[in-house]
Formats: sequence, structure tokens, C-alpha cells
Amino acid sequence: MDILHLVDRLEELFNESKPIWFTHSIIVDEDRMFDLIDQMRITIPDEIKKSQQLLAQRDRIMARANEEADHTIALAREKAEKLVENDQITQSAQLRAEQIIAQARAESERTKQEADEYVLQTLTTLQVELEKVLSQVKNGIMALQAEKNQTKSPD
Repeated sequence: MDILHLVDRLEELFNESKPIWFTHSIIVDEDRMFDLIDQMRITIPDEIKKSQQLLAQRDRIMARANEEADHTIALAREKAEKLVENDQITQSAQLRAEQIIAQARAESERTKQEADEYVLQTLTTLQVELEKVLSQVKNGIMALQAEKNQTKSPD
């Protein structure tokens, strides 16, 4: 039975009781009063037990909700850390790639300059050698012409 129902019945008992004239007292049906008190004694512990059970259940639900919230927060933090870590790794890799590309470009430019210098030096050396050979060819031609001219003169 509900405790509030019993309180309503107790109030009804008082309202139905007969007043004693010129006092604030009333005449109450003793049997009904003791019956209600007995029912209250039985019902109150049940109500208290139900309240305690509800409080314990609420505490369990709150504890479970807090655990789930903590777990969810931990997962979110872990995900955020992984995203930040991945972002840092990506940024680090991007920076390293840019350094490698810059280094490769510098190396390529240096190699090109060295190749140009080598080709220029080789062509210059070749020009000098060709000029020597050309000079020798001219000297040979001049020598042959001079010889030819000398052999023609005595005739």
C-alpha cells in the first residue's frame, strides 16, 4: 500500500472524528487509528526500502554513465592525439620532402654547372689542339708549296 494513501486515510479519519465542545480535541475511532498506524509501520519500511533501492539504482546508473562518459572522453582524446600525431607526422614528412627536393635541385644545378665547365674546358682544349693541327697542316701545305715552287724554278 502507498504511504500517501495511508496519510490520506489518516486525514480522513481525523476529519470524520467528532469534536469535543469548547476544546481543540476530537474523539477518534481507536481501532481505526491503530489499524492505520500498523499499516503505516508496515508500509513505511517498504517505502524506505524502495527509496533506498531507487537511490542505489540511481547511483549505479550515474556510476555507469560516468564510466561511459570517461571512456568516451578517453576515446575522443586518443583519436584527437592520433589526428594531431598524424598531422605532425604529415607536416614533418612534408618538410623533409621539401628539403630533399631543394637539395636535389641544388645538386642538379651544381652538376649542370660542373658539366658546363667540363664541356667548355674540353671544347677549349679541343680548339687549342685543332688550332695546333691546323697550324701544322698550314705549315705542311706551305712547306709543300715552297718545295713545289723550288722544283719548278730551275726549268
